[in-house]
Amino acid sequence: MTTVGDVIKELNTAYPPELAESWDSVGLVCGDPDDEVTRVAFALDCTLAVAERAVELGAELLVVHHPLLLRGVDTVAANTPKGKVIHTLLKGGCALFSAHTNADSARPGVSDKLAELVGITPGRPIKVVDPRARDKWGVHIPQASVRTVMDALFSAGAGKIGNYSECAFEIAGQGGFTPLEGADPTDGEVGQHFSAPETRVEFVADARLRRSLIDELRRTHPYEEPAFDIVSMEEDVDLATATGLGRVGELPEPMTLRDFTQQVANALPETAWGVRAAGDPDQLVQKVAVSSGSGDSFLADVSRLGVDVYVTSDLRHHPVDEHLRAGGPAVIDTAHWASEFPWTTQAAGIVAPLGVTTEIISIRTDPWTVSAHPEN
Repeated sequence: MTTVGDVIKELNTAYPPELAESWDSVGLVCGDPDDEVTRVAFALDCTLAVAERAVELGAELLVVHHPLLLRGVDTVAANTPKGKVIHTLLKGGCALFSAHTNADSARPGVSDKLAELVGITPGRPIKVVDPRARDKWGVHIPQASVRTVMDALFSAGAGKIGNYSECAFEIAGQGGFTPLEGADPTDGEVGQHFSAPETRVEFVADARLRRSLIDELRRTHPYEEPAFDIVSMEEDVDLATATGLGRVGELPEPMTLRDFTQQVANALPETAWGVRAAGDPDQLVQKVAVSSGSGDSFLADVSRLGVDVYVTSDLRHHPVDEHLRAGGPAVIDTAHWASEFPWTTQAAGIVAPLGVTTEIISIRTDPWTVSAHPEN
């Protein structure tokens, strides 16, 4: 018997949860890991129509890319949009699992599939995401609060090295500051310089914990503006095989941007959004960067990598205009759904060896439904 938990184990091996971005929410959303599975459905989004189709197919597990509950909710009542989806799945005996940014960074992952479709062999990531990556911290704390602050940071995962926990180095010193108008200082008075003994505590922590540790530091530190610094500790990684977001590769032969844009459009699922490009249509391109889903945050990165063209989704007017004015590579903008939906075949291939039936739900969940051009 194959269970929901068995399928999740395979998916987590292919798409390790530790590769997920710190803000993300991946894994089992609803359902019992001990329930039997004979049929698994795959889709990009868990809309109500997709949930209903999964139940109609008799799937006991629905695997999606985009998390249904990425942003916090305080109810999943059946009369709310997301609650209706949850109730539809549970009443139909179907669990829900999502692999999001962990599937983006995994190798092979979502961008590998996109790279292959547009005609390049996926090479290095645009941004390396290494689960081994660590930060070195230095935090300045009033002496009386050292234990309170550090206990909170240790509880949040800081200070672990191998088989040791709560690892730190403390340096005694003297801190000073002058509170300005509008400040509400714990120590000292507005307009008067204050100085007192402080302790600098140095420790290491997994880079993926950076955001949560900053939040915990601000919550527990007695000062309005705690003084701290974070240095990324470089790891020795092989870029050709490293995990991370996006991929870079080369076309077998140079081609014009116009022809490559058409090649991308021919390779991806058709949408009303279509495919558009920015740059000289006659420019020859060969070195290509791709990033499935929203990718304008990588415009500066691809410029530094010396690519000829960047394929991604959800590009905006001003970032693209400024990018091109700064001499950045040409860009090709696809529909978000189109750049990521092909991943479903990759995910289905991971699960199929378990002996379960796999079904790809081809409902187009791209929200755009009409594309219009002026009539001649």
